[in-house]
Amino acid sequence: MVEVSGGCHCGAVRFTARMPDGPAAALECNCSICSMTGFLHVMVPHADFELITGRNDLASYRFGSGAAEHLFCSKCGVKSFYQPRSHPDAWSVNAKCLDRPIDLAVEQFDGRDWENAKAHLDDEQRGR
Repeated sequence: MVEVSGGCHCGAVRFTARMPDGPAAALECNCSICSMTGFLHVMVPHADFELITGRNDLASYRFGSGAAEHLFCSKCGVKSFYQPRSHPDAWSVNAKCLDRPIDLAVEQFDGRDWENAKAHLDDEQRGR
């Protein structure tokens, strides 16, 4: 495991996370919000993530099913991490918001057809 740090543009929101050493699995989603913001997902179990500063600076946005909680810095508007519906036991960290780039293994996620994409992702994780 390697410790990484990151946060929003203005620096109000800062976090650290532990990720596997080597290429980290990343998802590039084409849903409406991810494609517009360029979010590049790296899932980090809740236990491996620590919000250092900015808890009171986070604003929340929900759409669609409302299951995902999109968290944005209320000062600069950057979404450096959020609670995805696809991985309820993990935070989705935006790889583009890390202080230093990490090696990524990027897979496409068809968020426009979320149910089928999630089923495919679950099948892959089960080794099918």
